[in-house]
Amino acid sequence: MSEAIKNSLPIVLVDDEETVLFSSKILLKTADVSPVVTMTDGRHLMHFLDENGAAVVVLDLVMPHIPGSELLPRIKERFPDIPVIVMTASQEVDIAVQCMKDGAFDYLVKPAENSRFISCVKRAMELRSLRRELGTLKHYLLEDSLQNADAFADILTKSRKMRAVFQYVEAIAPSSEPVLIIGETGVGKELLAQAIHQVSRRSGPLVALNVAGLDDNMFSDTLFGHRKGAFTGANDNREGMIAAAAGGSLFLDEIGDLKESSQVKLLRLLQERKYYPLGSDGYMKTDARIICATNRDLKEMMAEKSFRSDLYFRLSSHQVRIPPLRERKEDIPLLTSHFLEDAARTMRKPAPVPPPELFHLLNTYEFPGNVRELRAITFDAVARHQSGVLALERFRESVLSGNEPDYASSWSMPENPFKRLTGKLPTLREAETLLLEEALERSQGNKSLAASLLGVSRQTLNYRLQQLKKSSAGSRE
Repeated sequence: MSEAIKNSLPIVLVDDEETVLFSSKILLKTADVSPVVTMTDGRHLMHFLDENGAAVVVLDLVMPHIPGSELLPRIKERFPDIPVIVMTASQEVDIAVQCMKDGAFDYLVKPAENSRFISCVKRAMELRSLRRELGTLKHYLLEDSLQNADAFADILTKSRKMRAVFQYVEAIAPSSEPVLIIGETGVGKELLAQAIHQVSRRSGPLVALNVAGLDDNMFSDTLFGHRKGAFTGANDNREGMIAAAAGGSLFLDEIGDLKESSQVKLLRLLQERKYYPLGSDGYMKTDARIICATNRDLKEMMAEKSFRSDLYFRLSSHQVRIPPLRERKEDIPLLTSHFLEDAARTMRKPAPVPPPELFHLLNTYEFPGNVRELRAITFDAVARHQSGVLALERFRESVLSGNEPDYASSWSMPENPFKRLTGKLPTLREAETLLLEEALERSQGNKSLAASLLGVSRQTLNYRLQQLKKSSAGSRE
């Protein structure tokens, strides 16, 4: 068996006519469908499927030794996930109906139109791929397992939501369809793209390109390359990044910022799997898998006509959303400890000891910049640190000051909450009680942190709590 078959499930053509096999194989290869295996004797088919499997079987009905009508139910019984296309000269309706009842994916009459034959095989391949992904995903969800845990080692997490993301990535790994990674800034989209590439075990490299700020000419030249003389300064041929990613993956970051004219070119690349270098009349083919990422709302952009809907649906064959840090706060202690050690090692300092209230403080923050912001805050805190227990000042500055210009702080009020009350307003004592209880709950009982959240000293907080306790005791008497 050839190396190509080992790396990919083959299309198996079974027919006793050599000319039909030869023409069908050439036709499929011309349409970039490979590998293709042919056999003239159906007696060898079941053994071949046992040993190698198949993406699709194209089966003739009338053959010596063993007819296709007998092979079809055998294939569907032993290999129910393999689509079988019946292609025969018989035009009898009863035979076609019986084949469909026996599980045939489609029924083609010889000589089948080239376009229909190719389209039928490609649809069958897509069905086979979807069945495999669904089966793999069910396995991961039921078993709660990861087969490629090392591929995700750079993404520090103990979150169940992130584990579900990893399981989905493993399920779609064999597919060559595009992947769209969605997530806020700083959640680790590039790390996940690297993991997708690693789990896919593609032979080529991962090539990354940030498309934000690229005009159409720069995008085309960077992605597709150019030929000598294509424009002023093009003194030599230059391959683009899509050529560098041959056999591997091309990661396009910030895809939501891609110019509309460039969106058309990317769509054509995805649909036809071929491209034209600048200044070339001949096209080049690509087998690179496209992985894209964005922190923008592409559906909203489609509604505003700033992002093509056909490109969106083509890109999101597989869509992965990375949850923001505020949705997986169980990762905060793990990440903070890692960044403290990393910062100390980088700055050649002893790793500082984090005080227990640090994690309570961080849990009250929304982290608009996500993991990247947590890393920046931690590194700055270590840079300021001298010795002993780590000081909280730098962390309090970020949590309490709301210094991110594009986001409200975690405690700021967009409006007076009492305006929503249509009935009786709470008394000052009742409002103070609710506010104190909420601060203590958010700080998980840490009074120093609760006082910081309320903008008062700990002594003032203790006094208020004592007054509240006395008031409650007096009301009970």
